[in-house]
Amino acid sequence: MSGIRIVEGTISVPELRSLAHEFYGDIIKAAVDVRQGVMGVGGEFHSEIERVLTEERGSRREDTWGINLLLDKTGDDFIEFDSMINLKPAFGNKTRNVEDANMQAKIREIVAKTVLS
Repeated sequence: MSGIRIVEGTISVPELRSLAHEFYGDIIKAAVDVRQGVMGVGGEFHSEIERVLTEERGSRREDTWGINLLLDKTGDDFIEFDSMINLKPAFGNKTRNVEDANMQAKIREIVAKTVLS
């Protein structure tokens, strides 16, 4: 998948900007594997990133969550928990949002250690 990167270590906001799909501008798609604590970024669709995580890192569907990183925002506003890959009724998530507050906290923690502000 072109433009998709699995972040090994850390990544800066300027690097994220350079990977952001031209259509989204100041937003970059990301998928987080909460079991492995790894994040993939870039591309046009969360499902593309999830597929890369699955194929290259052995991620499982129940562990991957789609988010948007709002590159012009900070704090809690930096992450938007909205993605079609979050529709996981078999795993208790029935909307595009990440409904579980504990899961949101895990995702925030992974993003905080991965993205340099």
